[in-house]
Amino acid sequence: MVKLSCFNANCGQCVGGESSSSSGRGRSHEGNTKYGVSLVKGKADHRMEDYHVAKFVQIEGHELGLFAIYDGHLGDEVPSYLQKHLFANILKEDEFWVDPRRAITKAYEKTDQAILSNSSNLGRGGSTAVTAILINSLRLWVANVGDSRAVLSRGGQAIQMTIEHEPNTERASIEDRGGFVSNMPGDVARVNGQLAVSRAFGDKSLKSHLRSDPDILDIYVDVNCEVLILASDGLWKVMSNQEAVDIARRVKDPQKAAKQLTAEALKRDSKDDISCVVVRFR
Repeated sequence: MVKLSCFNANCGQCVGGESSSSSGRGRSHEGNTKYGVSLVKGKADHRMEDYHVAKFVQIEGHELGLFAIYDGHLGDEVPSYLQKHLFANILKEDEFWVDPRRAITKAYEKTDQAILSNSSNLGRGGSTAVTAILINSLRLWVANVGDSRAVLSRGGQAIQMTIEHEPNTERASIEDRGGFVSNMPGDVARVNGQLAVSRAFGDKSLKSHLRSDPDILDIYVDVNCEVLILASDGLWKVMSNQEAVDIARRVKDPQKAAKQLTAEALKRDSKDDISCVVVRFR
């Protein structure tokens, strides 16, 4: 079993729980990379369904930054499960250090299978996921399932690192699996008229029509990389990539930046749960 050692003084605050709002901060062992977190419950009449991970750990002589947003639907059981297990499952893969892409893909699939096998306890809901693994503050691996998003600021320019998995854009895959895409009820395209994303963890009743394999992108973190933002669609529905980057760059403290981003989303009348992790590389 891999032994994890957490570097953060605020480690107890690093892994999100359920509340109307919460925040936290931390930094790498060398102190060059810092992060901040802000989560705010939306206006919907249900429990907070967004969960996050933000922490630095030491494994086999390497420092890993682990960051994630899990945006649940039809309950918080699946995002809560992902918070506890997805990164652990990735790091348990023997191939992680030689082929991170393959390890991440396999762990996403195994985690989804575990969720489906445990649906009697986890319920019928599901979750999106956007995850980022920062290796020794030099290499960044970002993976995504669903409609949360990762955006990088490089030289002040916003670079979207993930693609939203929406029913209309993956209609062929859904129909090949025997499902259909409908805008009824309402004006949002949904799988079988129910789910507004085409890839997700869980959702056992729709799983035969859904995918859970992630899109994965990796980059080297050079001197031009300034800030990484991970956020749920509660933020991105009301804010452009560049607007978010401009706020995050302007506020040097990443926790204050994350709080300002969620506050701005609320000001713009976002009604969904809003979760945001800001990682400042230098």
